[in-house]
Amino acid sequence: MTSQIQNTPSSEQIRRAPKVLLHDHLDGGLRPGTIVELAQESGYSGLPETDPDKLGVWFREAADSGSLERYLETFAHTCAVMQTREALVRVAAECAEDLAEDGVVYAEVRYAPEQHLETGLTLEEVVEAVNEGFREGERRARENGHRIRVGALLTAMRHAARALEIAELANRYRDLGVVGFDIAGAEAGFPPTRHLDAFEYLKRENNHFTIHAGEAFGLPSIWQALQWCGADRLGHGVRIIDDIQVAADGSVKLGRLASYVRDKRIPLELCPSSNLQTGAADSYAEHPIGLLRRLHFRATVNTDNRLMSGTSMTREFEHLVEAFGYSLDDMQWFSVNAMKSAFIPFDERLAMINDVIKPGYAELKSEWLFQQTASTSGSLGEQG
Repeated sequence: MTSQIQNTPSSEQIRRAPKVLLHDHLDGGLRPGTIVELAQESGYSGLPETDPDKLGVWFREAADSGSLERYLETFAHTCAVMQTREALVRVAAECAEDLAEDGVVYAEVRYAPEQHLETGLTLEEVVEAVNEGFREGERRARENGHRIRVGALLTAMRHAARALEIAELANRYRDLGVVGFDIAGAEAGFPPTRHLDAFEYLKRENNHFTIHAGEAFGLPSIWQALQWCGADRLGHGVRIIDDIQVAADGSVKLGRLASYVRDKRIPLELCPSSNLQTGAADSYAEHPIGLLRRLHFRATVNTDNRLMSGTSMTREFEHLVEAFGYSLDDMQWFSVNAMKSAFIPFDERLAMINDVIKPGYAELKSEWLFQQTASTSGSLGEQG
């Protein structure tokens, strides 16, 4: 048990809890129905299914197939229908709405502008369309009684040669909806050191960036992201577990890289369901997040690709509550960790923690305690 009072939340309380999301891909979170409609509007005929329910199942099964080719094909379909201003606005707005409905109060959603240029949009037009969509989604969420703030992370692809250009784009739209930079794509064969010019530029501009590292390639990927590139956060970083030894008696020894990551409070953008799909763990109960939380790493919980993993922040926490017996206190710990690690100014992060996250969890804990008291009183009354 991780708390003195194990206030285990219900699924409804998990959904209502104020959650913070740092690692979510825009092209990995579309509604299946939206994909079908956008494909019809654009004339895209490559979808494997045209029924939204069947299409959603196809995406999840393709991601679970163990075939990298099929997994990458899923993004080919989503990006194919995200090539116009109107489509990008719609997808971004629905993303913000869906996250808000799921109880997310702050999110950083990433996408690669270079993947949305096939019909003639410029990089700037892509960014402005997505930003417009996020603002529209925030507005709709408010109308429905939800509060959310969404910041964009501009992603460069590791296998391409546009990282500096995208980094400069992120800097131009800084404070205009874009909060940082990221690189994504296959780790093996495409180390982050290929894009040192982009990272050096961002550091000179005092800008924020995260790097996909330690998901599939292991410790060398993490070391390069931190020591060569200077990443503020690690996208996934789950393979840091390879530098932690657990003895038969339960004692734990950290290697130097793991100690550095923990000592420096480097945030880990952990994505449990996605990590299971990529083979980082065999089950939720065996996911490294359990040990990393116990050792007080700066661990955060994320969705990665909601469509491909058939997940949400609520589902991620449901899995963790079931696997590790996590309480509302644990959920608050993960949420505060994530908010501390966000790429917005310190005073704004602090306000979110003190004015939104902590009060939200305090209310849920009071509700839980009231329910337990009522349940106990009812049992005593029955006995009497």
